[in-house]
Amino acid sequence: MSETSRTAPATLHDVAREAGVSLATASRSLNGSTRKVNEEYRTRVLEAAARLNYSPNLSAQAVARGTTTTVALLVADVADPYFSSIASGVVAEADRERLIVTMAATERDPERELELVRQLRGQRPRVMILAGSRPIGDPTGGALEVELTAYEQSGGRVVLISPNEYDFRTVELDNRAGARRLAESLVERGYRRFAVVTGPETIRTARDRLEGVRDALAVHRLELRDADVIRADFSRDGGYDGVRRLVERGLDGVELVFAGSDVMAVGALTAVRDAGLAPGVDLAIAGFDDIPTVRDVTPPLTTVRLPLEAIGRRALRLAIGDEDAPDEASLAGEVVLRASTPGVAEG
Repeated sequence: MSETSRTAPATLHDVAREAGVSLATASRSLNGSTRKVNEEYRTRVLEAAARLNYSPNLSAQAVARGTTTTVALLVADVADPYFSSIASGVVAEADRERLIVTMAATERDPERELELVRQLRGQRPRVMILAGSRPIGDPTGGALEVELTAYEQSGGRVVLISPNEYDFRTVELDNRAGARRLAESLVERGYRRFAVVTGPETIRTARDRLEGVRDALAVHRLELRDADVIRADFSRDGGYDGVRRLVERGLDGVELVFAGSDVMAVGALTAVRDAGLAPGVDLAIAGFDDIPTVRDVTPPLTTVRLPLEAIGRRALRLAIGDEDAPDEASLAGEVVLRASTPGVAEG
């Protein structure tokens, strides 16, 4: 049958016959086998596949191998620079391993996350990375653990980027320690009255960062009043709304606002301006994560730098069993002081 009269999709057998090689050689050339293939044969196979418009049957490969070359990455929000930076690291490392990354957003909904994991299990990805921290008191937690355990028993690899809640490989972030170190540095700059604008109590990351601030202030016998902890959506708009409410009720001596994330802090900076105040002058602002945006806002934002791309890279290396992957200590947060917290002038 000529190429122009073909109606059925080309098969691997067709490619092997067209290239004049064995079926095994054609398979190794096209499917990323670790076994060496003669370069001349490999070129012939690739050219034959192009002529025949051949596409690998990924479902058949998954059945044969028990897995695919896919990495499934679950994040809370694809538009959030925190998660997109982590995704960038996962994608870069996956590319080195000739793996393909697919990404889905949970929107911080535990039921949605559980549903996605169940769906992904059927697609047999080689790796599943969950990048959002689990909600506190989540009723779906037990079911999620069951699903992830079953997935690993079928040959997959799970990695969590979160506090270590389950017995899976984990890139653990010490949010509490990072926030504590940041608050210590701000106290050293002369700040005494803090307010915190952060996410709901059910978000573990928000809770841990708040507790880190409380830890540091307690050491210096400084009070963080309950009225100065403002809960809002864990987003840019939440940061704006939280600071707006703070300013409308009256600062009452508050000198600095710690936002639960850089994304919230960006909203907080705008809310300060919209209130007719100067951020960094009338009210200092600090965030957490060091997403790229905050180096270019005005004033540049004080924050805790997490090596987000490195975190993504480490998660992928951990999943594929790289024994040379750095330990969690190398991913600790670093305080970065910028113009949004210039310090309190003496006298």
